Amino acid sequence: MRDIAIYCAGGFGREVACLIKRINECIDLQEEQWNLIGFFDDGLPVGSQNEYGKVLGGIDALNTYEKELDIAIAIGSPNAVRSIASKISNPKVSFPNIVSPDIVFLDRGSVEMGMGNIVCSRCLVSCNVKIGNFNIFNGYITVGHDSSISNYNVMMPAVNISGGVHVGDCNFFGVRSVVLQYKNIGNNVRIGANSVIMRHTKDGNLYMGNPAKITKL
Repeated sequence: MRDIAIYCAGGFGREVACLIKRINECIDLQEEQWNLIGFFDDGLPVGSQNEYGKVLGGIDALNTYEKELDIAIAIGSPNAVRSIASKISNPKVSFPNIVSPDIVFLDRGSVEMGMGNIVCSRCLVSCNVKIGNFNIFNGYITVGHDSSISNYNVMMPAVNISGGVHVGDCNFFGVRSVVLQYKNIGNNVRIGANSVIMRHTKDGNLYMGNPAKITKL
């Protein structure tokens, strides 16, 4: 059994704690299980507690932690995830993929996945899909065939990525947003809830609507 902690003790951090508990309940006892030791969080005092564990400290405490430890970064902001990951320098820290036991892989052998990804309940991943590092799939998400998703992307519930889509880095997909087949999502793109991407996007913009258009706030 490996020790694991969650970076961020907020709402999504608590959901990831539930996910880890569910994984432990579902896997065979001969397989690896996790022992959740608590949370790291820079915004909360050491010793504060939620129903799943205590805050052990912030980034400095994690970087001086003396035992081997798995970490799940549970933050719903792409740039925040990237920032935290870049600050973790402890060589004893590892970043496993936290994958819900009810995920559906149409062809698991054809799917590549890096490290530090969190895949919540009821997701479906098709064939020949490439997933990079530190992506968050927040439930009921579909990823179509021949798609690639790079790093630090956050997908809120019920996002639909169609076949042949390429997704770059640090993008945010709102609830129930859709990307049509063979479209490219570059970097630092934000897509509003229920929006439908019908064309390639331009980096650093917010898209909203159906069809989605660049929106200035």
